[in-house]
Amino acid sequence: MNPDDKSFFLDAMEDVQPLKRCADIHWQPSRNTRAREEVDSEQLDNFLTLDFLDLLPLEEPLAFQREGVQQGVIDKLCAGKYARQASLNLLRQPAERCRQMLYSFIRQAGRDGLRNLIIIHGKGREQNSHPNVVRSYLARWLTEFEEVQAFCVALPHHGGSGACYVSLRKSDEAKQENWERHAKRSR
Repeated sequence: MNPDDKSFFLDAMEDVQPLKRCADIHWQPSRNTRAREEVDSEQLDNFLTLDFLDLLPLEEPLAFQREGVQQGVIDKLCAGKYARQASLNLLRQPAERCRQMLYSFIRQAGRDGLRNLIIIHGKGREQNSHPNVVRSYLARWLTEFEEVQAFCVALPHHGGSGACYVSLRKSDEAKQENWERHAKRSR
């Protein structure tokens, strides 16, 4: 504080009297009674976006295969021959919530060493319906995960075009275990 500011302050505070009975003071509770939302630290790393999106036509089935994935694996995935180890239901959820749920689901499945998943996204009857928007985002988002090897439309009794099977890459631990199991056999 420079000397001029100090003199202005002292002049302004000249007639202020200290409180005599502090016991008579009662603090009012905070007016902001909304509960604070806790930040999900996992979502801070969420790289999935809600940017501009070209909607997939309803006739176009969801399908993706990373380079190097064997055709036999894709055939078994499409035929529903892999046991589904976990499922995620995205029905009637806003796109932002779907984005968060999918990110957490794929990360948790990777940590748990799961390989075969099913995601229920719904199917709209019209091109611009909400389920088709979620379906179109899902097709883009799943390709952005390095862990996702492939995905395809589910069989009719598992949801048909309103669901998809997802195959994740084998974890390092599972690769090591598999290698040890086969190495013992070859001796």
